[in-house]
Amino acid sequence: MQKVTPLLDVQNLTVDIPTANGTLHAVRGSSFTLNRGEALGIVGESGSGKSMTALALMGLLPAKARRGASVLRLGQHDLLAMTDGDIARHVSGDRMSMIFQEPMT
Repeated sequence: MQKVTPLLDVQNLTVDIPTANGTLHAVRGSSFTLNRGEALGIVGESGSGKSMTALALMGLLPAKARRGASVLRLGQHDLLAMTDGDIARHVSGDRMSMIFQEPMT
């Protein structure tokens, strides 16, 4: 049987943000896999890291934030090997996109 490549494979994702008082661990060891035809919902309390997880995948983290993972792949694209600019040019919009919430509407 042929192994199917996941559409999205995230293993041990971390997002750390240095602050004046130390490091803020915004995401700690998040892992999930999404195959073709599947849907994924990320739910949690306010401040639990949902938005930071999505921003890390899109290469849209704040400048000081640091993304890490043991695996971070979108199909054949190794997102860990790509700069944020590479993700924006070669992945975002074409293969992956994000709809931002506008709380004022």
